[in-house]
Amino acid sequence: MFGSSSAERVPLTPDQRNSFTAALLGWMMDAFDYFIVVFVYADIAKDFGVSLTEMAFLTTATLLMRPVGAVIFGLWADRKGRRVPLLVDVTFYSVVGFLCAFAPNFTVLLVLRLLYGIGMGGEWGLGAALAMEKIPAKRRGFFSGLLQQGYSLGYLLASLASLLVMTGLGLSWRWLFALSIIPALISLLIRTRVQESEVWQETREKMRMTQSSFKDVLFNRTVLRRFVYLILLMTAFNWMSHGTQDLYPTFLKATDDGGAGLSVATATWIAVIYNVGATIGGVVFGSLSERFGRRYTIAFAAALALPIVPLFAHSTTAGFLCLGSFLMQMMVQGAWGVIPAHLTEMSPDTIRGFYPGVTYQLGNCLAAFNLPIQQSLAASHGYPFALVVTVVPVLIAVIVLTLVGKEAKGIEFGGRLGTSPSDAAAVR
Repeated sequence: MFGSSSAERVPLTPDQRNSFTAALLGWMMDAFDYFIVVFVYADIAKDFGVSLTEMAFLTTATLLMRPVGAVIFGLWADRKGRRVPLLVDVTFYSVVGFLCAFAPNFTVLLVLRLLYGIGMGGEWGLGAALAMEKIPAKRRGFFSGLLQQGYSLGYLLASLASLLVMTGLGLSWRWLFALSIIPALISLLIRTRVQESEVWQETREKMRMTQSSFKDVLFNRTVLRRFVYLILLMTAFNWMSHGTQDLYPTFLKATDDGGAGLSVATATWIAVIYNVGATIGGVVFGSLSERFGRRYTIAFAAALALPIVPLFAHSTTAGFLCLGSFLMQMMVQGAWGVIPAHLTEMSPDTIRGFYPGVTYQLGNCLAAFNLPIQQSLAASHGYPFALVVTVVPVLIAVIVLTLVGKEAKGIEFGGRLGTSPSDAAAVR
């Protein structure tokens, strides 16, 4: 596909498949539990007697705690290996997500979402690091795109679950959180079969022989400068995805403030369709990044999203809203599909458990106030304005930040301890 050779299509080993499948399912369940709140936060607000603006901080609380989880589990994984921290993390967020079904009031639910954010923050970085360390270098682009779409598949699953549980069966929002424990346990079972990362084992042995340390690498000037750059890049990326996703289901259903006024069922089916577009975009653009490079592929996808904004935000019929959101998510998640490969390739071997996850989640933290800001703008200026004024600038920011940065496409992991992700080959 997209020019890949027969050598690149050699089947994955059972361990590589298990590692990738576990990472995909783990990220999918993280997204499922996160987007449940997006679909039902109006119902939760009604049950607990709080405003929609206050409810929007449930998602903010989750996003704010992600960096904490990324630091805790990332440091653990770089010192002791990937496997055990991932097993603990999956168990932790599965239990916390399940307990959300029994929250007696808004305060308890907020605390649980804070704790869930810690688990969610640990999952992506470790799962992506372990999967990308095991996947052959020439196939990272395709599997990166597929892995990142665990997020869209989780969103899709949340959409379908909302349709079935609330619209179809007429059950409470609490059932959505309760049922999330089942696929989470499946992910945990698969992860018990994953072996430790060979790259991590080799790196630890080299560190022992050279007497180098985690701090020596992290506080190197080049690595630290790149760390700051990647946080800025991930801030733009997270604002781009949350800015086009979190408010949109509410916009589709709202009957005031310029909302589309669609029925709950119609709005949810549109969410299903645009998540199909997101999944397609991630796989296609992730694969294209092997041929055209990580940076140019990301910038191209973000640039294609710009002319779609009017169709996405200003359409007034279900058909055009469906088309606009499908195309928007195809481009947004197309850009995102490159990120697992890009961040892991830009990370030194010594700190790959810590580096990609923390940069990703600190960017998420800085973008965490997106939904409250959009909700406030919608109340004062209408939903279309809120979407356009927050989405257009950030698409431009993604393009600029990506193009001024560097990449290390196809670099072999395990060959360096050094000060830069590109010591073995000049970063392009």
